[in-house]
Parts: sequence; structure tokens; C-alpha cells
Amino acid sequence: MEGYRVKEYGMPVKRYCQTLDLKNNPELIAEYRKIHSREEAWPEIREGIRSVGILEMEIYIIGSRLFMIVETPLDFDWGTAMKRLAQLPRQTEWEDYVGRFQECVPGSSSAEKWRLMERMFYLYES
Repeated sequence: MEGYRVKEYGMPVKRYCQTLDLKNNPELIAEYRKIHSREEAWPEIREGIRSVGILEMEIYIIGSRLFMIVETPLDFDWGTAMKRLAQLPRQTEWEDYVGRFQECVPGSSSAEKWRLMERMFYLYES
């Protein structure tokens, strides 16, 4: 594994990390990966994510466990942005669509599905 290059923004940013489990079904997981591909991801969803102030979003997978990294400006307010995101056109439709792959309560928003994680270790600068 060679790792993943990280964007440089020319300004300080903050990072949010989240997790979510998919249904443990290889066919569903393969389809979930496919619908998140560059070719198949809904452009309105990508645009909506950026419109609420998110600079970058990455999702990693191992088995049926997802890990998401979200990078934002320092003045980003998570609660406000998630409320705005939930109101955007097609967002509810997208959440319902991807909800069939996810271990979640039907009809839940992205903020309700994804669990924010607490950083418990940081390799501080010396």
C-alpha cells in the first residue's frame, strides 16, 4: 500500500471522522461501491456536500465497515451544515436509496446514520 495523497488548502482545516456499517452482504457491498464511483455518484449530492462548506470527503471500507473523513474550514459548524445538507434537493432521495445498503433506521438522514468518532490518539509534533 502506497498511501493516499492529502490535499493542501493553503489554510488550516479541521477534520471530522465518522463510521457506519453496511449490511454484511457481498452483493450489496459491491453495488454500494459502484454507486459511489465517479461515474455513478449523483452530481447533485457532490455539489450539495460542497455547498454546505465541506472541502473534502473520503470514504474508506474494510469488510462491511465504512470510515469517512471530512475536511472543513476552521469556522465550519457541523450541526448547521448537516441541517442544511438534509434540506437540499435530492438529499432525502439519496439517503433513502443508500439506506438499503446500510445498517440504519429507514428514513434517517446522513447525520443520523454516520456516527462521529472521537480522536483518542494524535502523534503530536516534537
